[in-house]
Amino acid sequence: MPYDSNVHSFSFSPLRCIYRVPKRLRQGNDDEAYTPQVVSIGPLHHGKEHLNGMEYHKERYLKGFLSRTTKTLGVFKKKLQDQEVNLRSCYAEPIGYSSEEFLRIILVDAAFIIEFLLRGNYPEFRDEGDHIFSRPWMYGDVLVDLQVLENQLPLFILEDLFVADKCFDSTNKPSIIRLSHAVFNTTFFWKERKYVLFEGDFFSEVKHFVDLIRTLCVPSKLNPDEGVTELYMAGFKSISTPSITELHRAGVKSISTPSITELHRAGVKLKAGSTNNLFDIQLADGRLEIPRLQINDHTEVLIRNLVAFEQCHYLKERYISDFVFLMDYFVNTPKDVELLVKHGIVENWLGDNSEVSTLINKLGKGVGINDKDFYFAAVADDLDIHCRTRWNKWMANLRQNYLNTPWTIISFVAAFFLLILTFIQTVCTIIS
Repeated sequence: MPYDSNVHSFSFSPLRCIYRVPKRLRQGNDDEAYTPQVVSIGPLHHGKEHLNGMEYHKERYLKGFLSRTTKTLGVFKKKLQDQEVNLRSCYAEPIGYSSEEFLRIILVDAAFIIEFLLRGNYPEFRDEGDHIFSRPWMYGDVLVDLQVLENQLPLFILEDLFVADKCFDSTNKPSIIRLSHAVFNTTFFWKERKYVLFEGDFFSEVKHFVDLIRTLCVPSKLNPDEGVTELYMAGFKSISTPSITELHRAGVKSISTPSITELHRAGVKLKAGSTNNLFDIQLADGRLEIPRLQINDHTEVLIRNLVAFEQCHYLKERYISDFVFLMDYFVNTPKDVELLVKHGIVENWLGDNSEVSTLINKLGKGVGINDKDFYFAAVADDLDIHCRTRWNKWMANLRQNYLNTPWTIISFVAAFFLLILTFIQTVCTIIS
């Protein structure tokens, strides 16, 4: 049935998953992080002048897409017509394009993405002089644009249009999820990445590329022992922590934690975590373990859009937002970054520690968290208690300022024995 804009309702739809980034996240931040720079995907940025140069190459990718299947262009148009209401429902705002214009945008952009994924995974599919893959910088720029929240297509339509029956049969055809995982695996901002792939119904819930990356980041909540298959990080376990409400009852008044420099002064030892779990931040025996992070030119775009998606889509389980919120507390100055770099926790590809400090602080602006389900509530409380304990500060001051070299240790030991000998001599004198 043809799409009728007068009939279709834009009230909340369970399919809604592609949003405009809220103003509170944009204010005071670089708007480029939320705007595609080389290629538009979907209707929200279509037609912008600085993106028009890629339209010719998208048409070429459409021809490549059609050359890999026995299906005709009309078949794909019919598929899109049947899904138009669902496609429009994926966007959080009404789309002003006519039915013909809207479906043309989706067709060209979906074909472009499918071809991009295929050529990224199978070099033999690339044309000689391919505009994207013959230019490494262009490939990287396109990959970044595909991580922008406002620049998404629903994954269900990519799966629906992906046929390529001239290249694969039903037994060896990869899924869009598998192709996407192989491409986006290189974009994550933590260092330890070891994946085990299980394909199943779990990914039927993934909405688009931003949601896919988030799904690969967040703690697994499915139990493989119950027969549910999933894609997850090896050894990636959800850490059970008290909610903020529970901590309130225990006497903790608010979410806060000292900076890395303050933790260092209080005797907390820093260690780069060996786990594959991005969220496995824990304090044990005065040692704070944080997973290794890589901060580069593209980190801001990825994290900002992950956070924006969580802020728009998830009432609870805002894991990335909680992580950013905690890191904003940890890092206040370049000195905090210097300590993180020194202990192998942060790999700084920006070069200047002050740039990393500024970036982390800007990432936290406008981020709302659910104070009843803050993921790092327990570790934040433990760190606060550790730093409020005077003994920890005294011992840290002694180690860092008086016992920080072999010579000062020798001097301290000598002075200690001299004090003991003086005491013994005084006692003996009194007795005699």
